[in-house]
Amino acid sequence: MTEDARDEVDRLVAAWRTERPDLDVEPLQVLSRVSRLAKHLDRARRAAFAEHDLEPWEFDVLTALRRAGKPYELSPGALLRATLVTSGTMTNRIDRLAQAGLVRRRPDPEDRRGVLVSLTDTGLARVDAAFADLLRRERDLLSGLGLDDQRSLASLLRMLLAPFDS
Repeated sequence: MTEDARDEVDRLVAAWRTERPDLDVEPLQVLSRVSRLAKHLDRARRAAFAEHDLEPWEFDVLTALRRAGKPYELSPGALLRATLVTSGTMTNRIDRLAQAGLVRRRPDPEDRRGVLVSLTDTGLARVDAAFADLLRRERDLLSGLGLDDQRSLASLLRMLLAPFDS
């Protein structure tokens, strides 16, 4: 491997091998790279959202509604499951999104006590623009890999992540 092809993880693994030759530091080869990549991805995501005046949590709620398809609405419970937050947190998030004019609540016609949360036209336009920008940035992050390599990496990461998602 040439010095140009080395990354920060190669340097930290080499240092650990010197300092702790008694330990198998091989997991760092993968997981430290995943961790560092996650930080770069987080920065790219935050930048994409900021350009559209959205916080990451706002994007999460809006995309859950967008993925639901027309009429782009879900119950607060469905939003909880999609975003993995508590009900108190979700209530606060819906309140803030409604105040910003990005979502609206309406009574659930099938449950007198329930409500449905739906995207407004403004919310739909904002989330669609932010999502398109995010995909452009993510493509840029992956530009060093060909499509076959991207698919192989996705498959390997799926195998690593699947036990956590079950």
